[in-house]
Parts: sequence; structure tokens; C-alpha cells
Amino acid sequence: MSRISVRGFAVASATAVTTVGAVVGVASGAPQSTSNDVEATAADTTLLADIPAGQQAQVQTASLTQQADAQSAQASAAAKKSAEESARLQAAKDAKSKKESAEEKAKEREREKEQIASRSETRDPSSFPQQSSYTVEQVKAIARQIVPADQFQCFSNIVNHESTWNYLAVNSGSGAYGLVQALPGSKMSSVGSDWRTNPATQIKWGLNYMNSTYHSPCGAWTFWEANTWY
Repeated sequence: MSRISVRGFAVASATAVTTVGAVVGVASGAPQSTSNDVEATAADTTLLADIPAGQQAQVQTASLTQQADAQSAQASAAAKKSAEESARLQAAKDAKSKKESAEEKAKEREREKEQIASRSETRDPSSFPQQSSYTVEQVKAIARQIVPADQFQCFSNIVNHESTWNYLAVNSGSGAYGLVQALPGSKMSSVGSDWRTNPATQIKWGLNYMNSTYHSPCGAWTFWEANTWY
């Protein structure tokens, strides 16, 4: 194998044809320079026919192996490029999903703030004209103007159980007073000195108490259902 430097079967075959042609040319009297050129080319190339028969299979196998290696390298490069592109697309998708999730959470926080603000911005009790007495329906009408609409039913459930909407109700055992049965009733003076006779003052105080203690009237009602008090 000391002379083997095969450049490929196509090259070797072409060289063989050229060499044969050169020999014919010499025989027919062609210029000797062509023969010299052919000899120089032939000296630089080992033909498959020059390789011992037992080693030809090895040369052919080596050539096929080189081709397979080249194809494998191309396939690996293509697979790597495809994997990188897939990773890039997945990263972009994940980033978009995280952004959308963050935006949704931000919107949810804003909605919660708006709900809390709406519960705080209720009508002042002093804006309701004083009356000597109130019917249950009148008291409920006042409550609807003070308590946020989405919390009114929960507020109503508690008042109905505590006092059946009687703003003058007194618990004979504990002394709890009014619509929401404040204990003691004097706590409601933080909203107005007319807490004994003004249902608007009692409603405002009760709403503030439910918001501060249970976050909302519905939070208070959930607690009440579990404990029958709040």
C-alpha cells in the first residue's frame, strides 16, 4: 500500500483512459511530450488496477466510509440547527406565556384594588335625611345605597339573622345593639353620635367592621355560616 494515494474511482478511471491513449499515441508516432505528461500524471496517481486485488476491497470500503462520514456530519449539522431552532421557538413561547401570565395577575390586582376602593367609597350616613322612625323596607333601601351591590346579599344575610332588620334591636343577654348587633352598641359612635336611632350610621359602621375584620361582608358571612356569629 506504499504507492496508494487514490483520489477516487472517477479520477483513477480517467487517468487509466488517458494513459492508454498516451500509449496508443506513442505507438502511432505522436510527439513524445504527451507521453511525458501522461507519465508525470500517472506517476502522481495510483490506479485501482495497480492495487493488489486483495487490497482493492479495503480501498473501496475506505471511500464509502468517507462518504458515509461526510453524510453523517451533514445530518448532524442539520439536526443541531433544527434543535437550536426548536429551542429558540420554545423559549420565545415560554417568554410570551410568562408575560401574559404576569399581565393577567397585574390586571387581577387592579380589579381587587378597585373593588376595595368601591367598598370604601360608600355614601356618608349624614347624607340621608333623619326620620323619626324607619320601616324595614326603608332600612334596606338605605343599606343598598351604602353597601356595594356585589356584597349586599351577604350583608343582608347577616343583618337578617342578627336583628331581622330592626335598627332598634337589643340583645337582652349581651346588650348587643342595632342592625348588626354591635357589642357594645357604643362602638358605632365612631361613625356617628346618632347610632342609636339612625340605621344609616349602623349600616356604615357594620360595613366598616366587616371589611376590616373579614375583608368584606361576604367574608363575614362565610365566617358566620361556620360559627353562627361574626
